[in-house]
Amino acid sequence: MTSTSARLLRLVSLLSARPVWTCRELAERMAVTDRTIRRDVARLRELGYGIESDPGPWGGYRLGGGTRVPPLSLDDEEALAVAVALREAALSGVLGGDRAALSALLKLRQVLPSRIAERLGEMDSTFVHTPRPEGRRMIPPGVLPELAAACRRGERTRLSYRDHAGRATVRDVDPYRLVHTGLRWYFVARDVARDRWRTFRADRVVRVRPTGHPVELVDPPDPALLVSRGIAGVVYPLYATVRLPHPVDRALRLVPPTIGTHRPDGPDATLVEIGGNDADQIAAYLLGLGTPLRVLSPDPVREALLRRTRELLEDNGDGDRPR
Repeated sequence: MTSTSARLLRLVSLLSARPVWTCRELAERMAVTDRTIRRDVARLRELGYGIESDPGPWGGYRLGGGTRVPPLSLDDEEALAVAVALREAALSGVLGGDRAALSALLKLRQVLPSRIAERLGEMDSTFVHTPRPEGRRMIPPGVLPELAAACRRGERTRLSYRDHAGRATVRDVDPYRLVHTGLRWYFVARDVARDRWRTFRADRVVRVRPTGHPVELVDPPDPALLVSRGIAGVVYPLYATVRLPHPVDRALRLVPPTIGTHRPDGPDATLVEIGGNDADQIAAYLLGLGTPLRVLSPDPVREALLRRTRELLEDNGDGDRPR
């Protein structure tokens, strides 16, 4: 016979799986009587779960918001997913530090069933992580939740910030969204003094202070596109214009908007401007695209691309092939 605790956990899992269940559906799924379901729902409510119900033969149960924090119920796959996510957060430092993620992971591993802990251990023994990039700044603890709360409240915020040169500034901003690029977090907000939309690197935010002044955003931008354009807009000492024989949607898959700026050149071609530190760096990137292309300018990039291509041909010529 299934214990009451196990049955309650199973019931919570079912209620979480879809919006509404009838009493009969739950009873059939759990192989118990309707009366047992009603009794278990009452027990869950006593524990703080906000289970709502509609009267009548066509009514049902649904999981709503409780007035207290109930015990967290996870099935095997959910527990493993949470553990892996916490592990990745701790190793990558994506949340600004690893202490909170490591602490939560250690607590979770202490209560994981042995079969899940073994699977996580197997993953630990096979995963390899490269070191974090040198000089990469970490987000100060608590900054991301504070920025997220500012976006949710829709309240003007005073931002203590360090720009790319390390200068300390204070900005009044109207928060909008947080954007994660896979490497960094960016805070999208309207700079009040400059009256324009800006992106701020979260790792450069020193302090977040609400002002109590509610704001209504008018015609906010696409936050992901704004961040992409901002990253692509980094000033490089050299730029190359390249023609790709692909429409814009295909060209964007080859060269993402974080790398270059795109404009159509007829229906079947795209001009892309790509920046780099020198001609050889840009040529190496273009060669790695693995697609036909034409360098329109400047000449040093075209010459570097031709030189690299000749070197590849010479290194792979028939005359040097072992017999």
